[in-house]
Amino acid sequence: MTQLKQTPSQTVGPYFAYGLTPTQYGYDFKSLFTPVLTQDHAEGEHIRITGLVVDGAGVPVNDAIVEINQPDAQGQMIRSVEDAERKGFAGFGRCGTGTFAGNHFVFDTVKPGALGEGQAPFIDVCVTMRGLLVHTFSRIYFSDEAAANAKDEVLKSVPAERRATLVAQREMTNAGPVYRFDIHMQDSAHGKETVFFDL
Repeated sequence: MTQLKQTPSQTVGPYFAYGLTPTQYGYDFKSLFTPVLTQDHAEGEHIRITGLVVDGAGVPVNDAIVEINQPDAQGQMIRSVEDAERKGFAGFGRCGTGTFAGNHFVFDTVKPGALGEGQAPFIDVCVTMRGLLVHTFSRIYFSDEAAANAKDEVLKSVPAERRATLVAQREMTNAGPVYRFDIHMQDSAHGKETVFFDL
């Protein structure tokens, strides 16, 4: 009798990054989603978000996938391919960390508008990596939205001493505004664990 071996879905390994971001890893079939969410005609402030996924030893993870989902600059979610093409904005992006120098992730997007009254602008984040049986969810808020952040009910539900782990820091560069957002999977000497949400 032939003994069957485990399939990738039954093991924990670096399959996700290679399969879901093939273009980044040099495979000659197209990635469904990329780290570039915008076309030139997308309305709003064009920004870059960059950072690391850091493990409990403080080492950047080289085979994580970071996915982001967000509204456009007017606070509207993208509902269809036609909507994305018309607006020049995908609303969803995916980046593998093993293809850029230093194992960081990079997204070119627009700064989102708030989804509704009393909410600060934010971006939803999902992280998949080796050693995780279930992906994790977090959010990116923006350091230059302090007044809106102070009123956001979700951010206010996080203990005050941990809120900073959800706030990306803005820096102006020659290429435009860049927000730094490192994702710490556990506490380490390099930073406090990022807040993850139980969804």
